[in-house]
Amino acid sequence: MLRFKILASVVPLLAAAVFARSEIGSVSHPCIAIGETSVELTSLFWTAGVQVAFTEDPAQATVRVRITENADAADFAVVDDGISDEPGACETNAATRLVAISANPGHDRAVIYLSTDGPADYRIYVRSKTFSQREAAALIVGARGVHHHLQAAAL
Repeated sequence: MLRFKILASVVPLLAAAVFARSEIGSVSHPCIAIGETSVELTSLFWTAGVQVAFTEDPAQATVRVRITENADAADFAVVDDGISDEPGACETNAATRLVAISANPGHDRAVIYLSTDGPADYRIYVRSKTFSQREAAALIVGARGVHHHLQAAAL
């Protein structure tokens, strides 16, 4: 009887896991391709190799990302009208780097400060129906890492 109770409690959990996995796998997340590697946002923080967080306080930031109004002035530009028509542009493979946006800054993740002026580690231009400015910033920081090449300018 105990085995039946255990089996009866495990079957619904397995069914829920299979259903959740099929739902998660079918959701499209913002993604960029850099060479042979793709970098994709994920909502599953435990699968992400890189986690980033955002702050409104520039003193807490470990990386600063400036939003530009000119694509020529940007290090990274996202301009699209929706889903890419380039086949395989961002296919998930073994080289895919998953990035998650955390609600809480921590010592083990990059903390991004978005601004429209001042010194920046990266400059981005975003005009997209599928990417927000935060998502684009998370992807570029997740792809390139935290660089402090403009840190002296911030002092």
